[in-house]
Amino acid sequence: MNKLFLTLVIALFSATIFAQTAFDKFDGQENVTSVIVNKKMFELMSKVKVDASDKEAQAYISLLKKLDNLRVFTTTSAKPASEMKATMNSYLKSNPLDELMRINDGGKAVKIYVKSGANSNQVKELLMFVEGSGSKNETVLLSLTGNFDLDEISALTEKMKLPGGDSLNKASKK
Repeated sequence: MNKLFLTLVIALFSATIFAQTAFDKFDGQENVTSVIVNKKMFELMSKVKVDASDKEAQAYISLLKKLDNLRVFTTTSAKPASEMKATMNSYLKSNPLDELMRINDGGKAVKIYVKSGANSNQVKELLMFVEGSGSKNETVLLSLTGNFDLDEISALTEKMKLPGGDSLNKASKK
């Protein structure tokens, strides 16, 4: 019985570790720009004093309290872009997320996936992949975890000026 329990704990723990580090291999990789914000930073950012009459700032602070991790990786290089796509596809096979939407806009293919929370408005994980083409050819992989409402995402992308933020704003308005 103890061996079964220990095996179960190890399996659950390793699945949690994989979920947190599946995309971390792109951090520090040549030709890849990365932005990684962890829960502690979100906690510190949420303690900033804001004017009580500024509803937008209040919404931003409220969202920050609900976030755990943000990982954004961007590249214009073909090899890391194809690795990002393969890693995302592999991640989706082992961590089934619901496809929220697909956008094909001016040569950019955008896919947004979510893992729902306690109710249909709550999101535990958001995964966005922007496959660039054309002159800019920028590929973006964004992973956001926490327990937040999709409508709140536009405040985050606007304030932090995240790559792919336009696509997330479109998704949160639909």
